[in-house]
Amino acid sequence: MHRAPLLELLKAYRPVDSDDAACLARFTAFVAVQPRCFERGLEIGHVTGSAWIMDAAGGRVLLTHHAKLDIWVQPGGHCDGDPDVAAVALKEAVEETGLATLERAGAAIFDLDIHTIPARGATPAHEHFDVRFALRVPAGVSEAFIVSDESHDLAWVRMDELERYTCERSMMRMREKWLRGRDARPFR
Repeated sequence: MHRAPLLELLKAYRPVDSDDAACLARFTAFVAVQPRCFERGLEIGHVTGSAWIMDAAGGRVLLTHHAKLDIWVQPGGHCDGDPDVAAVALKEAVEETGLATLERAGAAIFDLDIHTIPARGATPAHEHFDVRFALRVPAGVSEAFIVSDESHDLAWVRMDELERYTCERSMMRMREKWLRGRDARPFR
């Protein structure tokens, strides 16, 4: 089954609190019952892949000021039928930032989020079941980015300045996960 690799990643995901655990349960149920979960055409919602991109020193995250949503978020996008969500996250990160040399900061899912995308034109409101992977610019590689047409701007943001760009709860959660370290004791 094409959903099996994602279901295995979800099974291995370690939630950090009760909200994260509830998100994981809802996410897993959605993927398990929706054979078309990777397709944008599934109007109730679909799986997306995004990237928490850190600089080589691990102190700044690269955010995009999303052109359609008009908010600062991590780069990412639709799977468009591709069940390899990690590959989707990496592809979207490269396309949206111009950073051609990125490496995964671990094989596991970094974060999960389910959020509503408002209706736009003929597209009804729907949910994005977002799988987030931590990526990093390797040491010695340029951190110069290129703003794509999907963004108004990009910015390297220090962890202690994240609130200047967003107060979105999931962004704060990812910052805490990064600062705490991914091997922190999970919620049970």
